[in-house]
Amino acid sequence: MTSLVAGALLAAPGVAVAADAGAPPQPLVGDLSTWGSPCAAGEGRPFVRAVPNLTARLYGAGDHQPGEASRVSGEFEAWWLDGDGSEERLTFATGMRSDSTPFSWQLPAEIPADTVISWRVRAVDGEVASPWSTEGEGAPCEFVLDRTAPGKPVVTSADYPDNNNWTDGAGVYGTFHVDSPADDVVSYVYNFQGGPLLRATPSGPEGSADLRYLPPAGGVFMLHVQAQDRAGNLSSPTYYTFRVASGRAPAAHWSLADAAGSRTAAATAGAAARAGIGASFGSPAPSGTALTSTATLDGTGHGFLTPDASVVGAGKDFAAGGWVRPSAVDSVRTIASQDGFGAPEFALGLRQEDGGPVWSFAVNGTRMTGGLPEAGEWAHVLGAYDAETGRARLYVNGRAVGEEKAVTPVAAEGNFQIGRSRGASGYRDRWKGEIGDVRVYDRVVAPAEITRLGSRAAQLRGHWALENAPEGISAEAGGGEPLKLAAGASIFRAGDECDLLDPDCIPGDWPLADEGHLSLDGTAGYAATDKPVVDTDDSFTVSATVRLADNEPAHPMTALSQGGVHGDAFKVRYTPATQSWELVMSHADAPGAAETVVARVEWPDGGQGGGHRLAVVYDDATDRVRLFVDGHADAGGTAEFHDAWESDGGLQVGRGRTADGWGEYLRGAVDQVRVFSGVVPDQDIAGLV
Repeated sequence: MTSLVAGALLAAPGVAVAADAGAPPQPLVGDLSTWGSPCAAGEGRPFVRAVPNLTARLYGAGDHQPGEASRVSGEFEAWWLDGDGSEERLTFATGMRSDSTPFSWQLPAEIPADTVISWRVRAVDGEVASPWSTEGEGAPCEFVLDRTAPGKPVVTSADYPDNNNWTDGAGVYGTFHVDSPADDVVSYVYNFQGGPLLRATPSGPEGSADLRYLPPAGGVFMLHVQAQDRAGNLSSPTYYTFRVASGRAPAAHWSLADAAGSRTAAATAGAAARAGIGASFGSPAPSGTALTSTATLDGTGHGFLTPDASVVGAGKDFAAGGWVRPSAVDSVRTIASQDGFGAPEFALGLRQEDGGPVWSFAVNGTRMTGGLPEAGEWAHVLGAYDAETGRARLYVNGRAVGEEKAVTPVAAEGNFQIGRSRGASGYRDRWKGEIGDVRVYDRVVAPAEITRLGSRAAQLRGHWALENAPEGISAEAGGGEPLKLAAGASIFRAGDECDLLDPDCIPGDWPLADEGHLSLDGTAGYAATDKPVVDTDDSFTVSATVRLADNEPAHPMTALSQGGVHGDAFKVRYTPATQSWELVMSHADAPGAAETVVARVEWPDGGQGGGHRLAVVYDDATDRVRLFVDGHADAGGTAEFHDAWESDGGLQVGRGRTADGWGEYLRGAVDQVRVFSGVVPDQDIAGLV
């Protein structure tokens, strides 16, 4: 036997190893750890990838009352068998210290790898030592130092092979089989396409694992995976590349843009739908979509469409939805359903909850609700079920609403219905209003795709570049309503002060954009259209570049507004008292009506610089208003707003309604005014001006 000694030698002369009444107690195995892992031996021994630190809790003699401490030293011993079967032993003794803190030994670097290392410890109080932690009912602690990383994992997939071919597709789960040549792999660390790191425990033969992944869209994807052994060593990474085709087209799709008088709805996918006599075609379509027309269902027993066939498979992924505009929201109404035994397997529509209407999606009796249906308002409503997770969710206008819930999957494959659902005594809950672009998918539809399905593109209703104003009229770019300039309003153009060809000409100012801008005197100057430019009762976006002329404006100044007789449906103004741009939304066209105000703090311009790019967005689908300044909207510039009203006055540039009539005239410059019906996406706001 070879002995390696570190620190003080164990069992020094004069130290009694048999415990007496004044001896420290024997260390408990439960108080020992190897690099944080509990003391264990045999199959439970820890594997470590670096030379570990051994830790023990030791106690001196005494009754160990709370707050009481003794001074002891710790004696450690480690041993193993070398390649010839000879025992090697290493020892270490700590100095005397309080037993209120753990004792530890950082083993030296010569500890061999791939060998079972055993260790034990005892406490020494002066000349008396406790029993070793291995004596009596104690046991040695063991560990194995493993510095060898496992072999690089191998990945295969029948669903999404790495062969440079495009495989269908988005919204369809795939299995990726991962294996490693090493026999001590305990987990695989992986991520897909730069997502969060995940961990999978081998469950297949010879330490393999199957990873499941749902591609959210078409494109080239990469799986990054490493094998990890029981010591924590990571293998070299494997990069597995696969190509995902765009998601499968709907299993069934009816645009419902058939000619007036048709008795059948043509199908882009699936079977044509038979129309009841209460279904008519040629109705209006939601603006900002690709739809040209829709169908109207009259809410009677004859107002329905059906392919007289099943569309949703039993126990399978599905999503169903379409564009709808209810003419009545005072009862239960069905957009789409599939027949079951005495009740629909699923039903999508609206119902009454807590005294008001809500959108609803029910699968085998489990119901999800959310959103606010409004008579005469378009909405895209979709229900989705993921068989992999067993959960379903309701989406309105491309956004998840309500709670996601676990549901019992569709079991029966009855006929698919548009505009009604089957009850125990026949069909009921009939739709009343318009309906169009009904789609049913036999796969998972990713959130980004749902957002696209439920979005309406903003439509430009007016653009005034404010480059010139012959006879006091500044034209709208598309030939729409012009802005008429009042006294105190003029178009400033570069070179107005002097001839730009004159070498001595030094212009005092430059237009905010292009060749000119609107200049307002702050007393009576403004520009306005004769008629409303945008329906303020529906979603809209208005933007402009504005520069204030003063460092300390004397009063609030309105840049943009549109309203009625007594107030403004919306108003964007600068308020000196708070040094902020404000969006003011009036709740009614009435004297003293309540207002919702959101704000963004900004210093006044003092006639210098390029001004601020302002935009106001009202989203009727979410009942939310936002004020953007220079492309950004923070929490203070966002609020819920439920009381939009349709204004009949023209668009105003440079003034707004006050309690005393027209006022808040702006002194400064305004340029590039744009008005949209619909919501301009956040990422596009900065590019408006």
